[in-house]
Amino acid sequence: MNLSDERIPVGVDESTASDLNALGNEIKILLEQAYGVQFAILDGSSGEVLGNTSGQPPRDWGMLAMLCREVSGRGRPEFIGDEDPLLTLALPLQDATGAETVAIATFLTRPLAEDENIDLSAKLLGIEPTGALAWAHRQTPWTAESLKRISALVLDGARTRERVQKLQEETNSLSNNLASTYEEISLLYRLTQNLKLSKSDEDLGRIALEWMQEVVPASGLAIQLAPVAEGDQSTTHAARSETVLLTSGDCPINAMQFSALISHLCPGLPKQPIVVNRPITEQADWPHRQMRQLVLVPLLEGENVFGWLTAINHVEDGEFGTVEASLLSSVAAILGIHSGNIELYRQQSQLLKGVVQALTSAIDAKDPYTCGHSDRVARVAVRMAEELGCDTKTIDTLYLAGLLHGIGKIGIKDGVLRKAGKLSDDEYEHIKQHVEIGHRILHDLSKLEGVLPVVLHHHESWDGNGYPSKLGSERIPLAARIMAVADAFDAMSSDRPYRKGMPDARVDEILHAGAGQQWDPDVVAAFFRASDEIRRICREESATQKGTRPE
Repeated sequence: MNLSDERIPVGVDESTASDLNALGNEIKILLEQAYGVQFAILDGSSGEVLGNTSGQPPRDWGMLAMLCREVSGRGRPEFIGDEDPLLTLALPLQDATGAETVAIATFLTRPLAEDENIDLSAKLLGIEPTGALAWAHRQTPWTAESLKRISALVLDGARTRERVQKLQEETNSLSNNLASTYEEISLLYRLTQNLKLSKSDEDLGRIALEWMQEVVPASGLAIQLAPVAEGDQSTTHAARSETVLLTSGDCPINAMQFSALISHLCPGLPKQPIVVNRPITEQADWPHRQMRQLVLVPLLEGENVFGWLTAINHVEDGEFGTVEASLLSSVAAILGIHSGNIELYRQQSQLLKGVVQALTSAIDAKDPYTCGHSDRVARVAVRMAEELGCDTKTIDTLYLAGLLHGIGKIGIKDGVLRKAGKLSDDEYEHIKQHVEIGHRILHDLSKLEGVLPVVLHHHESWDGNGYPSKLGSERIPLAARIMAVADAFDAMSSDRPYRKGMPDARVDEILHAGAGQQWDPDVVAAFFRASDEIRRICREESATQKGTRPE
């Protein structure tokens, strides 16, 4: 079963770094966090085991040598063993030297029955039956579809990392080949100082035009930024969906004329700047009489064209030459790299969004009775944070934390999680572990570091009797205090396998009684100030989950 046509150039476990020249912690962490297991590493040509891991059951690796060579040759992830309830995934990799390797891991595809025997399935996959059952009981079940989705996310992360490396190499190469004149170096240096993701490519383009007006002997300068994608407003750096024209000085063309100029001069994608002087502009077929001289260069990042930069009409009515063309090329390269970095950042944000959505789906799959709970808690927490005057960063963190606050339930036994009756003391102690399990699952994802305290401490109590650390009052992080109220509200309001959701009056009574004991009284007060809107949010979300209209 083929998962993708892409090769995954990822790093491997630290125990095999000396053999494989691992590509770095970022991809290794992405791989391990995505699948929740470590992979055994085999040589893609010989099938020789280069690095095993205690996280996989003992097996006859010789049986897989030929399959590994096939997977490596085809260059795409595949399932190479499927014997219910076991599924073996093989991922073709490359180390830093380009050597072919294959990462292999076996997954459990469903929970095991108490008296189930998997010896036959294990033998058919070449796994030593002794200890296989104990190993299987420690595993979190995966579906083939989930593995395919996670593989796609890992591929996106690997491609992003490759592109970032290439962009860094291009930036370093550019820095070593700057123009020799002081004015050019000063201009390029100032532009590079503004290469940061908080500054849009339009902002940097305006700065570049302003500074270039001091250096380039042109009456007018212009940058046309091309659309990146159809309108996407889901990230901080939204994808530009329309052409934008930036001008400085006496620029005699509009956006439509600029596009016509590009079509006239560049039927293909030029790798070198285009310089046009009077011998061409005085010809009868020249369509732009108001332009006597010009230099036109693309804003490139790899094969991607993010726009065009042009200088129009020499101030002394002379000719543009290699000096102007070289400077515009250098500026265009910086602008192209910056635009590429912004697009990469947007794609990484989408990747993070996809990871969070996949994890949230995993929570809902584990406990279908709470389907939609994570999204409702996230939205309620955000509304209370707004009521409390929290800043944008805190609100964004709360939303992610709301989606992921219950991720640790993946590690809780189904029988405990879905029990209809009262939990025993041991069962309660077991279910309390979900906050620490969730913290461990997310710990190595640097983009989610702000979420970790919320996941870990959202069951602390204002009076210090909560878990896991028995923090009290303001020692509990504010975001965790907000999440505690949001989580409790939705838990009380929603149906559970052991009871129906409580009526609003009863929920309000409990929240009032718990203010200053279980919950931060200021957060509870914020809840009641916004309670009408919060309940509307929950009704709409519940209706969405059920596929019905809200009342």
